[in-house]
Amino acid sequence: MKKMIFAGVGMGISVASAMAQSNVAQSNVTVYGLLDAAVVVAGGGPKGASTRLDSGVSNGSRIGFTGREGLGNGLSSFFTLESGILIDTGASDQGGLLFGRQAFVGLTHAAGTLKIGRQYTLMFDTLTDVDPFTNNYGGAAGQLMAGEKAGTRMNNTVQYTSPAVRGFSAQLAYGFGEVPGDSARSRQFEYGASYNAGPLLLRATYNRTDNAGATDSARNVLLIAKYSFGPLTASAGYGANQGTGSTDSRDYLVAVSAPFGAHGISGTFIHKSDRANTRLGANQVAAAYTYALSKRTNVFVAYSKLSNIRFTTSKFGDGDRELDLGIKHRF
Repeated sequence: MKKMIFAGVGMGISVASAMAQSNVAQSNVTVYGLLDAAVVVAGGGPKGASTRLDSGVSNGSRIGFTGREGLGNGLSSFFTLESGILIDTGASDQGGLLFGRQAFVGLTHAAGTLKIGRQYTLMFDTLTDVDPFTNNYGGAAGQLMAGEKAGTRMNNTVQYTSPAVRGFSAQLAYGFGEVPGDSARSRQFEYGASYNAGPLLLRATYNRTDNAGATDSARNVLLIAKYSFGPLTASAGYGANQGTGSTDSRDYLVAVSAPFGAHGISGTFIHKSDRANTRLGANQVAAAYTYALSKRTNVFVAYSKLSNIRFTTSKFGDGDRELDLGIKHRF
């Protein structure tokens, strides 16, 4: 009897283990995250210097869930749910949204990839391609260039990316305004094209965002080029921005970055030309250094300086200069 009981228990454990492994294989869900914190020393603002602890300085702190399922005939479904975290206070980022960073589901096939939900704008993806800081630190490119200012993320969005053909691909996105009686209110529309082959990346993106009354719209174009010379990567970007109101500006960026073993250095120079005569033009220089303590953990120091704060300030400060000293860990 005891042998039968033990045999039954052993069989039950084996079946449960097999079912668990089968479920994992089918759902293929991954939990991931990033925790980033830094001491930020800022100055040059109307209220004087400040020193504080901030979250997400070199990368936004987050916890996320992503999964993929093969559906047969080359078709797969996938999803991402990603929540922003302010680890200096424990609060949720992105205005307190549960999955404010990303929340989408999609299908991918040889014919392309379709994503539906809250996701990054094509303009922001293009900006982070050209900015070696990926729009982080005090000298984030989005402080002066269209990208963050044109909208980091789009709600209610359908986005399609074509398959790459000899390095060429196209992107298209539409964000529903969801205003009854007028579909033009608060809607967003984007399209772009890219070429990515070997060390060269070229990308062009257009974004149009209609205001809440559908009486005006902001229109942004961003063109970028990036080339890797061995370990050194050089980038250049050009942006043209018009609306809403009298907004009319041009953005220019040059950047370099290079890893040296556990060390990494990067720098940018950005010029914003204001064509509306509102004295909002500015120059920004920024540099960052990182040191990898392991594959998952690194420390960093970054500095940025703006020539004019009428348009914006450094990303984590309220003045024209910022020093960041921090640590980042991925899991």
